[in-house]
Amino acid sequence: MSEDNHAAPPGAPGDIPGPTVDLKLATLGQRFLGALIDGVIMMAVISAYAALSDRSVSATPGEVVEMSDLLELSLIVMLVYLGLHGYLLHTCGQTIGKRLAGTRIVSATDGQIPPLGKIFGLRFVPIQLAGLIPGIGVFVAFIDVLFIFRGDRRCLHDFIAGTRVVQV
Repeated sequence: MSEDNHAAPPGAPGDIPGPTVDLKLATLGQRFLGALIDGVIMMAVISAYAALSDRSVSATPGEVVEMSDLLELSLIVMLVYLGLHGYLLHTCGQTIGKRLAGTRIVSATDGQIPPLGKIFGLRFVPIQLAGLIPGIGVFVAFIDVLFIFRGDRRCLHDFIAGTRVVQV
């Protein structure tokens, strides 16, 4: 049988059940490529900011990083993310990396592009803020990524926002 068999029963691998059955889930490779591209772009922009502003949040062994510095950096990361990806997220449900990887974010219920506030406020911000919690932040980020190995390929941030990532 063809992989594009729309007569297959709901729940066939790669299909989204319900009214969005025409949408194919993004592959693990596509999601990884999109995240990698977005990560490299963010690292480049944040590194340039740190170099130009003489601001960095790093500590030598035994030195403590101030929480205010972490909050400031997190706010900057969120603003940079919104500045880089806001227009594409609003109009296409894509970041630069997702666009290059051939994927987009859609609502898990109806397959439509969610509002920017939902994508940014529920999909990005909670995981970003959880990453600031000492002792568990790294764990939350790790669990978020591990969720992708579920059958529906939805990360923790997808569940929080009620989204999926599909092929364009």
